[in-house]
Amino acid sequence: MLINMTEGRPLKLMLPFMMPLLLGNVFQQLYNIADIIIVGRTIGVAALASVGAVAPVFMLQIGMTIGFSNGFAVVTGQRYGAKDMDGVRRSIATCLVLGVFMVLGIMLIMHLIIGGMLALMNVPAGLFENSRSYVMIISDGMAAMMSYNLLAAIMRSLGDSRTPLYFLIVSSVVNILLALLFIIKFGWGVPGSAVALVMAQALSAILCAIYSYVKFPELHIGRGDFRLTRHEMWQHLRMGLPMAIQFSVLGIGILFVQAVCNRFGPDTIAGFTTSMRIEQLATQPMITFGISMAVFTAQNFGARCFDRIRWAVRSCSMLSAIFAVCAAVLMFNFGPEIIGIFLDHPNEDVVAAAQMYISHTVPFYFVLSQTFVYRSAVQGMGISLIPMFSGMGELLMRSIAAAFLADIYGFLGVCLAQPFAWIFGAIFLFGSYHYFIRVLEKRSQLLR
Repeated sequence: MLINMTEGRPLKLMLPFMMPLLLGNVFQQLYNIADIIIVGRTIGVAALASVGAVAPVFMLQIGMTIGFSNGFAVVTGQRYGAKDMDGVRRSIATCLVLGVFMVLGIMLIMHLIIGGMLALMNVPAGLFENSRSYVMIISDGMAAMMSYNLLAAIMRSLGDSRTPLYFLIVSSVVNILLALLFIIKFGWGVPGSAVALVMAQALSAILCAIYSYVKFPELHIGRGDFRLTRHEMWQHLRMGLPMAIQFSVLGIGILFVQAVCNRFGPDTIAGFTTSMRIEQLATQPMITFGISMAVFTAQNFGARCFDRIRWAVRSCSMLSAIFAVCAAVLMFNFGPEIIGIFLDHPNEDVVAAAQMYISHTVPFYFVLSQTFVYRSAVQGMGISLIPMFSGMGELLMRSIAAAFLADIYGFLGVCLAQPFAWIFGAIFLFGSYHYFIRVLEKRSQLLR
């Protein structure tokens, strides 16, 4: 069901929209978390470390596809909010064409740079082959990843957050079953985990495509919708590229941190990998508030309802902060038990590394929660460069902190790099949002 968010009480519209989106984000994280758990508990610490050593590369790839998809879909959401259905169909066609080119470009780049990238990441020699196989299988399956994220982003931009969730649940279960089959029954090891992931993503994309075509005939795109102009393509690229760069910059920052972490050996890599996966799951409510804020802002920006945007940002900021505090309390109290899920017989060094990271980052979850809300609000209003600049600043802060603090404090320095980046991002985005919404309100009043 498509939802118009320009009319009615904002929270009454957003909360039902957010719940399936939250579940969907959790299940999407379960894709990689399930692989990590299955690899760690069935093959061992070395296999877990080989996947963890290149986890930021996977996060970089999925971040780029999410960035492109959500950026393109902002245009779709703005046109839907303005009740321009012809524009919506042209936007969907443009998203599909640009998505194909983005996938081909990313795949080509990965094939050209993967060897040098793994060397720069300090991947230990004993883990190198498994790490490379995992990354390349994921890279060759980029079309599945991009297809699902693009179709899901378009559906969410039109107010339908439930349908992508249903298909994601199905594909998550399939992913777990295939990973168990390929690793335990077929003995494919780490590569089997990557194959299962790609196949499950492809299933979710196919289901989204079939449902959209059957359920929404008014969104069927014809040959005329593919007659793209430079203006049409630029409208989408000016949103998609900065958001993709933003996600890429964030991914590169984590990649740099992982490269520093890889110097400390397999046990530390395994502990860091485990703690990062736990963090990704714990922060899903914050990410959900951000995505919901982007959809709500895009539709209301298209309708020039700035008062509704302000009200929604305040509400989401408060609710996201509450969830952040709850996540921090949960992580502090049950961190060791959660860590134990990932390994059959975790050794003390792995648990100690994971616990060190968690204990030094969860106090800053409140700060992180605000970056998601304000970044998404700015994106929804079409100010695409600000989130990109924020991402670059976070990259700089994260990289400098990791490099210098690791030399002084060891792995503890790696743990402290994340909070430095989050604090910078929150301050920058908070100020940018308040500045630009005032400017856009005044401009809108002058045009009336």
